[in-house]
Parts: sequence; structure tokens; C-alpha cells
Amino acid sequence: MSEAEQHPDANPLKPKDPAFSIKIDREVYKVHVDQMTGLELRQLSNPPIGAARDLFEVVPGGSDIKILNEQVVQMRNGLRFFTAPAQINPGAKKG
Repeated sequence: MSEAEQHPDANPLKPKDPAFSIKIDREVYKVHVDQMTGLELRQLSNPPIGAARDLFEVVPGGSDIKILNEQVVQMRNGLRFFTAPAQINPGAKKG
């Protein structure tokens, strides 16, 4: 029996499964794809992030980016996102 048959994962020609560690609202998620849409990112949490909240990518030293549902995001380790209420009306009276 060859070494590849004994250890199927030992095949050097097999593409490696990219696993990226990202955070959404401080929860860590492992993703195995190179890119995801905003909608797919919203589906990672349980329950999924609802329409009442917006999703933002944290940009260290810059302005955070609002991620729309159809927007494609390239995955990389350490990518961070947070959610915020979609409707903010400062000064509004609660009623």
C-alpha cells in the first residue's frame, strides 16, 4: 500500500482547504471559502443577522465599511465585522 493510500490527506497535489478565522460581533467563525457575500456573512450567526441590523467591516485606522447583502468580501484571517441597528434616529422620542 502506498503512502497516499495510507494517508489520503498526504497527497501534495490535493488543494489545501483555506480556513479563515473571522469575527462577527466578537464571535469567531471559521470559513472555508475565499469570498462571501454580505448575505452569506449574515447567515453565519445563529440566528442569522436580521434586516433590522446593518453589517460593517472593521477597517483599522479608517472608516468602517457597510457591507450590503450582494457585496462580495474577500476573506482573510483576522477579518472583523460588527452589526449596528439599521435605523438610528438620535434624539427621537420613544413612543
